[in-house]
Amino acid sequence: MGQFLTPQEVADLLKIKKNTVYEMVKRGEIKGVKVGKQLRIDADVLQASLSPSGAEEDPVILCGQDMLLDTLCDCLGEAPYNIKAYRSKQGSYNGLFALYQRQVHMATAHLWDGQSDTYNLPYIHWMLPGTDADVYHLVRRQQGFYVPEGNPKGVTGWEDLKRKDLIFVNREPGCGVRVLVDEKLRKMGIDPKDVRGYTKEEGSHLSVACAVAEGEGDYGVGIEKIAAAMDNIDFIPLQTENYDLVIRREDRDKPFAKAAVEIIRSEAFREKVRHMGGYDVSLMGQEA
Repeated sequence: MGQFLTPQEVADLLKIKKNTVYEMVKRGEIKGVKVGKQLRIDADVLQASLSPSGAEEDPVILCGQDMLLDTLCDCLGEAPYNIKAYRSKQGSYNGLFALYQRQVHMATAHLWDGQSDTYNLPYIHWMLPGTDADVYHLVRRQQGFYVPEGNPKGVTGWEDLKRKDLIFVNREPGCGVRVLVDEKLRKMGIDPKDVRGYTKEEGSHLSVACAVAEGEGDYGVGIEKIAAAMDNIDFIPLQTENYDLVIRREDRDKPFAKAAVEIIRSEAFREKVRHMGGYDVSLMGQEA
C-alpha cells in the first residue's frame, strides 16, 4: 500500500493553502480517497498527476484573490503551454511575501502607498529587497464603499470613517483593501480604534458586501464588480486602482513566466476579461 497524505501535508508539499487542495480534489485535478471519515491523497498518484508529459515538473502557483486569475490559470493549462497552474487565494501583501520567500511563482498586487499616491511599485521595492521583479499591468478596478440599497446613512467618502453612527466591515490583514483602508486612516490621522467595526473582518469582497446587505454593518470597501452583481447593494466609488502581476526577474525566461506574459498580452485573453465586466483592460500586458 502506498503512502497516504493529509490535505495539510499536500498543502505544505505544494506550498499552497489547504483549501486549495480541497478545491483541486473537487475539480478532479488530484485524486482523493476517504480513509474512514478523513480525506487522504495517495502520494504516488499525486506525483504522477502533477508531473504529466510535456508539462513543467512542478505546478505553478499564482497568488491573488481576483477570479480573473482562474482564467489565467486555465489558459496556462491549455495548449500550447500545458502548464499546470493553481491559484493561492492570498491577498496582495501576503502574496508578495510568499513570492519573496519563494513559496509561489507569481503574485498579484493592488497595494496603495499613501506617501507617493501610487500603486504596487513601492511595496515591491520594500518587500522584495535585493530581488529584481518584472511588473505587468493586468486591470484597473474601481474601489469604493458597499452600502445598503438607497444609501440610507448617506455615506459619501473616506471622511465617513470618522462617523460614530456607522459600523464598518473591514477586510483581513495582508490584503490590498486592508492596506488601502489603513493607509487612508493614517493619512487622515484617525486611530483605527476609533472606527466602529474596525475589528470585524471578512475574507473577500463578496463577504464584505454580503455582511452589509445582511445588516451586520453599514459600509465596507470592495470592488465595483461585486456590487454590480447584487440587487440590494449600492456602490460609492472612491478611487481607481491598478491590479498588477509580479514575477521575479530571474524567472522571466522560464516557460511559466514567458507563457503568462504572452497570454496577458493576447487579444483573446483581453476579450475574456473584458467580457467578465467591471475591469478596465486598456493597460493589460504593459510593463508597470
